[in-house]
Amino acid sequence: MYATKQSKQSWAKAIAQPAKEFSHTNLPILAGKIPPNLRGTLYRNGPARLERGAMRVGHWFDGDGAILAVNFADTAATALYRYVQTQGYQEEAAAGQLLYGNYGMTAPGPFWNQWFKPIKNVANTSVLALPDKLLALWEGGNPYALDLQTLQTRGCDDLGGLQDNLPYSAHPKIDAQTKEIFNFGITPGLNATLNLYKSDATGKILKKTEFALKGVPLVHDFVLAGDYLVFFIPPVRLNPLPILVGLNNYSDSLEWQPQLGTEFLVFDRDLALVCRGETEAWYQWHFANGYVDDRGNIIVDVIRYEDFQTNQYLKEVATGETHTAAKSALWQICLDPRLGKVTAIENILDRHCEFPVIPPYLMGKQAQQIYLSVHRPGVDPRQEMFGAIARFDCQTQTLAIADCGENRYPTEPIYVPNPENPDRGWIVTVVYDGNTDSSEVWIFSDRLTESPICRLGLPSVVPMGFHGTWKPD
Repeated sequence: MYATKQSKQSWAKAIAQPAKEFSHTNLPILAGKIPPNLRGTLYRNGPARLERGAMRVGHWFDGDGAILAVNFADTAATALYRYVQTQGYQEEAAAGQLLYGNYGMTAPGPFWNQWFKPIKNVANTSVLALPDKLLALWEGGNPYALDLQTLQTRGCDDLGGLQDNLPYSAHPKIDAQTKEIFNFGITPGLNATLNLYKSDATGKILKKTEFALKGVPLVHDFVLAGDYLVFFIPPVRLNPLPILVGLNNYSDSLEWQPQLGTEFLVFDRDLALVCRGETEAWYQWHFANGYVDDRGNIIVDVIRYEDFQTNQYLKEVATGETHTAAKSALWQICLDPRLGKVTAIENILDRHCEFPVIPPYLMGKQAQQIYLSVHRPGVDPRQEMFGAIARFDCQTQTLAIADCGENRYPTEPIYVPNPENPDRGWIVTVVYDGNTDSSEVWIFSDRLTESPICRLGLPSVVPMGFHGTWKPD
């Protein structure tokens, strides 16, 4: 039996109105206790304003980004929530209306507005915590830098190598041992350019290269696997003509072309191409991880969709009412870089899931546990958002689920290592409670087999968002 209509729409209240900022606030403990050795800051990003001047954005990806910072120290917690003060945000705030086009919307007004206004950098997808600044990440341009403590926006940051507003993706990979940061960005054109970046621990770009792609695909994430950077290019291509003449937006101009198959590209850590090839068609937003096995094969865990209907579902989220089926599952890919071939593809968890994470110190290495967002039992995934988080054991292929309860919606689970026990940690998530129209911070043990260790109240609603990170003290 599916849940009631009321509960199916409960998540929509979180995005019905623009989120309200709040200054540094001591968080009340609603249940349990904060672990005494949990010290550091959780940063989360996501679209928090989906309307202005009675006009609604066209896609969930178009909302203005806002950053939540939750700091844990001395068994207490404080939080701060602020919009990223991008140039577009400030201009639209002054005008009291939307002025720019974006991923899922054209610029308001006559179609020639598209020719004169760039799309707005909404800085709403993820965050990267560097030693001296926090980066708010978005796909289509430079990141925005913010103060780590106050979240005051400093402005666009080119990291010493992103001149001409080169894009810097929302999914950088950090090698826990070397502290190197790898990332990419896609520059559109008649044929797109894949820009590859290698940075030091401060974020400064030390090396960058370019690689020509076929057409203009949509690439959101990649994999660091041992000594390799691995990209899977799904068969989604942009039809540029409607955009160039100002008649359509980017999202609605993307076409699913499964006959192209999925292309893979493998680079080494010096950003040189190792191999490329093709395999069967699928779409993905996110990878869980990658590593090199003892036979020299690259093993990649990916959240795979059979088509591109996920984009339509995410577009509908912005309206507060979804009805499109967009089922995903967890798959494992085996790629032999010496032969340049995918040698095996296996579905290892046949359950709709998203936002996979692993312990950050295992990035690029084999990880036994993958943490995911999943649906509660008995709900209609066409109309509900994820209501539970889970731990998938890759060795035993078993799933432990932490069900947050009816009308409660957790964000991406963030793994926080325990500094006193390298094999254990916590899972921290932000939960929107549609029953009370409020938001909380929940802390679980990393096993996810018990109720949360602690629940903390936030002073106002923090809408469901995309990605976050943990910065230890």
